[in-house]
Parts: sequence; structure tokens; C-alpha cells
Amino acid sequence: MAKQKKLSKGQSRQIKANHQKRINSADSKPAKKGAQEWQTDNLGQVENAIVISRFGQHADVETQNGDVLRCNIRRTVSNLVCGDEVLFRRAKVSEGDLAGVIEATQERRSQLTRPDFYDGVKVIAANIDQILMVSAVLPEFTPSIIDRYLIACEDMGIEPILVLNKTDLIDEAGLSEIQKILDIYRKLDYQVLLVSNISGDGIDKLKEVLVDKNNIFVGQSGVGKSTLVNTVLPNAEILTKEVSENSGLGQHTTTVSRLHHLPSGGNLIDSPGIREFGLWHLDVERVTWCFKEFREFIGGCRFRDCKHLNDPGCIVKEAVADGRISQLRFDSYHRILETMADGRAGARAPRV
Repeated sequence: MAKQKKLSKGQSRQIKANHQKRINSADSKPAKKGAQEWQTDNLGQVENAIVISRFGQHADVETQNGDVLRCNIRRTVSNLVCGDEVLFRRAKVSEGDLAGVIEATQERRSQLTRPDFYDGVKVIAANIDQILMVSAVLPEFTPSIIDRYLIACEDMGIEPILVLNKTDLIDEAGLSEIQKILDIYRKLDYQVLLVSNISGDGIDKLKEVLVDKNNIFVGQSGVGKSTLVNTVLPNAEILTKEVSENSGLGQHTTTVSRLHHLPSGGNLIDSPGIREFGLWHLDVERVTWCFKEFREFIGGCRFRDCKHLNDPGCIVKEAVADGRISQLRFDSYHRILETMADGRAGARAPRV
């Protein structure tokens, strides 16, 4: 498990008191329909653990000594996801393949979310430190996708790392042109990695940035995300197959998020269904703030409702004109707002 910061005595007492309140609350409420009911005298002391995967009303947790146990989830625990830090109690006598019960969750440091047309914002994983946004020189390098990922990262408060893959497939002149675009992001203090799974270039650096962090990879189809995951996490397919067999979910396990420990240190949450994040749930003001180079100019335009397009007295446009904001990012900002408007229209459409 990841290293935890040492707490003061006062913090420890407060956390212990809060934990006990949650456990008392859980004990006082009936179980969900179809859920395993646990007798309190069959349960041991409260322990800390991390959720490494969830399957309906059950979840696999890893304890501080490395045990992996399948647990039932109390009805008072909602929206449990991979990466959650939890309080659980072991069963003195197991019930089938269930070895305990999850009583409560710890406060999340961060949460990875995406909007759902029918269910609002859905949490996918918790306590993520870094999102590695994989793009590739082929079939096409698309900065607009990077900007969408960056908006999501800025909104969620998760550190982004830009990973350009397949650098072996482009000549020096072509790579030089892409580097000019990547320099825009470097100047904004975003970390950029160039890697090739074929030549091995940049792979050691990639492994290095994953150490002591909870990581997740995202990327469009065809950028080589799965290949990179298999490189930093050998035998990933075998591990997924073992989870499938043990969970009883068969092929559906390929859509279940799973936390793995990396050989070089750190953790990787493999969530196969993540390719991009919808942004239509965000308002224009939030998207504008997520373009970090815009922030110093927000509120300085002549009109409060400035669209930063053809409005008179727009200092954002002035910043673009004198080079303080890149034209590429500015154009991307307006294209993203247009697609968000289309997304909201789709969200308002009736179910069919």
C-alpha cells in the first residue's frame, strides 16, 4: 500500500471517533436486499484497507499486511470505487468466498469522474495522483484531445502527464514540428514524456514518474495505451484473467477497474473503458478557469459576460495577440465550448 503521512495525536483521536460513528451507523441499519447479513459477534476489529476492485455488492480489498480479501459492502457505504481507502472487519468465520465486511470509507484525496447522460457525474476511481494522457504521432497527433484531458485534470485537481507514444514512427523533421506544439504545454509547466515501446526510448523515465503514485492511463483507441500498460505492468493480461476467474464475472471483468502494484513501485489503476472525459456538465466559467494561462486575465475584460471572441475590450484576445496565450490553445478553447454546447443538447434529449 502507498505510504501514509504521520498524523498528530489530535488528528488520530478525531479520525478514530469519526470511524466509530460510521461503524455504529452501519451496525444499526438493515442490509440491502440480497446482500449478506453479518452478525457483529462474527466480526473482528476494524482494519484499514484499499479497494483494489469492485463487483456489485462485493469488493476486493488489500489490507496493510498485503492480504487480499473479498468483502461485502455495508448499505451505508455508497459509490465505492477502485482506489478507495476503507475501514473493514474480517469475518471470524467466512461466508462462502466472503471474508469480511466494508464498514466505511476514508475521505478521498481526489476522485476521477466523468459525466453520464442519465446518472449525472459518475465516480470511476478514487485517490488518483496522476493521469497519464497518452497520444501518438500516428495515426494523428491531436492537441485538441490533449486540451480536453487537461480540462478534466484541472477540474478534478489531478496532476496530468502528457505522454507522446510511437516516436519511432516519425522522422526527425516531423517530430520537430510536434515538439513545437509540446513546447506550448511545457511552458505551462505540464510534464511531457516522449516514449517508444519499440525502441525503448523514454520507457525508463515513464516508469520513474509512476513510483510512489496512484496512476491511471487514458488515451484514444490506437495510441498504444494498452501496450504501454503491459510494458510497465508485465503479465497484466494474466492478472486480469485471474481476476475474471475469481470474481465469477467472466468477460465482463474487462470493464472492471483494478488496482495493480507496479514492479518499479507505485500503483496502476487499469480502467479499460476510459478513453476520454465528457465536459458538457461543466459551465463556461469553469472551462475558462481550466485553461491555466487564462486565469490571470479572468475578470479583467471590459464586459463581465465577455465571450473572449470578438468582444471589445477583451484582454484575453489581447494576450493572444501579443503571444502571452498561444493561438493554438485559444482556438482549441472555442472549439471545445462549441462541442460542449452540442453535448448539453444531447443530454437534454428524452430517453429512447
